[in-house]
This record gives sequence, C-alpha cells and structure tokens, in this order.
Amino acid sequence: MIDLDKARLNPSEVFASPNDILHHRDLSRTQKIEVLRRWAQDAQALQVAEDENMTAPPHQSSSRLDEVMKALHDLDAELAPES
Repeated sequence: MIDLDKARLNPSEVFASPNDILHHRDLSRTQKIEVLRRWAQDAQALQVAEDENMTAPPHQSSSRLDEVMKALHDLDAELAPES
C-alpha cells in the first residue's frame, strides 16, 4: 500500500515514474490526477531552476514534465484543475 499523503507532497519519492502512477491499481482516477498534477508542478519548478542554471538537489533528476503530461493526457485530464 502506498503512502498517499507522501505521494501528494512528493510523488517522485513514492513512484519511480509518472507511468507507475498511471497504472497503479490502488489509486482512483481522481487520486492519480492529483498526484500527477503535483509532479507536474514540481517538474515545472525544476525546469525553471535548470533554465536559470541552478542545480537540482542530488536526489532529483532532470524534469519529467513530458512524461507527466502524457500520463495526464492518458487520463483525459488537464494540467490545471477544471474551474
């Protein structure tokens, strides 16, 4: 069983890839979207930092924004919550 609270705060510490979230059997569609959106926010922040020549913490690899966006697309979800 996954720690959903931890996944909501830092998805990359709980899941190896956005695809793992997409195919996780214990998460509802809504939970998957929520976690993927958080990962997208983190990836965007990391991308901005890298663009500004700031280095990422050692435990973080380069942004996985494309993978996150594909997973959200596969769930028919957008990056931002619907209004």
